[in-house]
Amino acid sequence: MAIIVQREGERAKIVSKSSFPNEAELQRYVYENPEVIPISDIKEDAQFIVLDKETPVGTGFIDILGIDSEGDLYIIETKLFSNPDKRKVLAQVLDYGAAIWSAYQNPEGFLRMLEERLAERGESLSELLSFGEASEIEVGIKECIQSGSFRFIILMDQVPSALKDLIQFVNSHSNFSVYAVQLEHYKDGDLHIFVPHVFGAEERKRGNVSSSGKKWDEASFFQDLEGRTDARTVAAVRKLYEFSKERADEIGWGRGTGTGSFNPRFRYIAPQSLYTVWSNGRITVNFGWLTGDRAEDLRERLRTMLKEIPALTKYIPDKGSKSPGIPADAWVPVCDEFLATLDRFLAYAKAIFGQIDGGSQKIK
Repeated sequence: MAIIVQREGERAKIVSKSSFPNEAELQRYVYENPEVIPISDIKEDAQFIVLDKETPVGTGFIDILGIDSEGDLYIIETKLFSNPDKRKVLAQVLDYGAAIWSAYQNPEGFLRMLEERLAERGESLSELLSFGEASEIEVGIKECIQSGSFRFIILMDQVPSALKDLIQFVNSHSNFSVYAVQLEHYKDGDLHIFVPHVFGAEERKRGNVSSSGKKWDEASFFQDLEGRTDARTVAAVRKLYEFSKERADEIGWGRGTGTGSFNPRFRYIAPQSLYTVWSNGRITVNFGWLTGDRAEDLRERLRTMLKEIPALTKYIPDKGSKSPGIPADAWVPVCDEFLATLDRFLAYAKAIFGQIDGGSQKIK
């Protein structure tokens, strides 16, 4: 398949499929650009980060180790179609999962191992987990290891038909979560284009297998919120929830085992949620889920607007796509100002996409 690209003011042209020279280069690129992994197709509303690469386990080295905001661990193996060992890759990733499960029946040892490896790079586990509820993520990691309920991703430039069939069979008849991601790569000068395809996700969505965590809803969320926080926080979160229900296309509920969450989705902005609200009163602003042609513009506009609220300034990063957390004691006292800011941002986004779609709204 060829991709057609057209830059503003230039003629459209066909970009042919490119390839990575070797598996090491594919692994490096995915490690440095985890956004190319379509996590939202695997687990809706999951925030995802890469923790480590070449992680040692008893049977070898995990190419890439990732984690989501609920503590689920992702064991990712990168392979090129040209590799003669590609038929063994499913057994390889399952072997890695078994090695972690066997070696770390006390998950504290796994966390210590991660801390030591991250410290060698000048990083810390607590800093990396700041994209969500760090304590809850650590609880999720421990539960994931003890149950062996890892998520396995085989990422290739081309997924063989036999592997697709095998993954569909495994997901339909076991409690494993195995996915293949075919990552098509196109290159035009310094522009890299990726087209990911996920195989195995449909079997999970059909409900033929069990999944970890619990499914929250409005009643359980607010019951948990009332048990954790004070009346002022409950009132502010309720106001934010009603604001979200009125303006969002839909609201998704989290599956965290310890802390509930809801995720308002504004489809004209992005497929994933703009922000996540937790049942301990904390809010996560999902800059990383603002994607598409206007992503950088939207991030900067939202960043600038939020920084105009003095109580929130220190929580908002100056740049990048990290998803900062804002504690209840910071945003609750300025709840009305926060909601007004969100309202202005949503109006700005609607104006942008209204213009793109040929609408008459103007950006102010």
